[in-house]
Amino acid sequence: MKIGFIGLGIMGKPMSKNLIKAKYELVVMDKNSEVTRELATLGAKIANSPKEVAEEVDVIITMLPNSPHVKEVVLGKNGVIEGAKGGLTIIDMSSISPIISRELCAELEKKGINMLDAPVSGGEPKAIEGTLSVMVGGKLDLFNKYYDLMKSMAASVVRVGEIGSGNIAKLCNQIIVAINISAVSEALILAQKAGVSPELVYNAIRGGLAGSTVLDAKAPLMMDRKFKPGFRLDLHIKDLSNVLETSHTLGVPLPLSAAVMEMMQALKADGLGNDDHSSLVKYYEKLANITVGH
Repeated sequence: MKIGFIGLGIMGKPMSKNLIKAKYELVVMDKNSEVTRELATLGAKIANSPKEVAEEVDVIITMLPNSPHVKEVVLGKNGVIEGAKGGLTIIDMSSISPIISRELCAELEKKGINMLDAPVSGGEPKAIEGTLSVMVGGKLDLFNKYYDLMKSMAASVVRVGEIGSGNIAKLCNQIIVAINISAVSEALILAQKAGVSPELVYNAIRGGLAGSTVLDAKAPLMMDRKFKPGFRLDLHIKDLSNVLETSHTLGVPLPLSAAVMEMMQALKADGLGNDDHSSLVKYYEKLANITVGH
């Protein structure tokens, strides 16, 4: 099976490397020529456009920032749709609006092209390890056909339902992660302000009901002041924007998500959009006039 991979950023590069490790033949495309050359040294072939990728492969994985980028790559000039043969499958592993996933799938089906939406969770560390969680929407037979391919990049691959369902699941995931990071930030700020070691509080609570993957992943980063992005704040803002757009369309009030969105927007206004989303703690530090640390 020959695989195309479009989008070699923080997530896409390690994911594509894991496909190469799994012995898949890869054709890659990205605007960053440095990263495509890096993949070429590992055995990947470089393509110059999405159309060129589509002409050479059986299945294409896209890992792009947001809905407009996916639409441009798939339907735009020199896009996938111009080079695709009937029967090609696109697995969009970007985190985009579920509404756009459904629109894209409908357009592609007119040309005999299949689609799964399969966003991921886990950030850069799990992308590197190949232990991502993948949430998939689309036809069951397609899911079964490409399960092993997706599993080569992930610890968990779960079909949630029909097309768009994967991105609904990802939006739910991002709600929980955002609110969790906010809660961790509040707790560590309270401990610091009270003169109690945030590290000891973290160690005391992590084995109880307050323990979570988010707590273990993000509290140490906050205390160590390590805000190099595993998942950029700007990308979480993008996801929460999709959350709120979708919730408003469906008539579902999400007051906590909206509140965290505004906190993140305040940090972006302070120039922190490229920091890890654990930098949400800085919003609370500014309010309390204190810095979390060991």
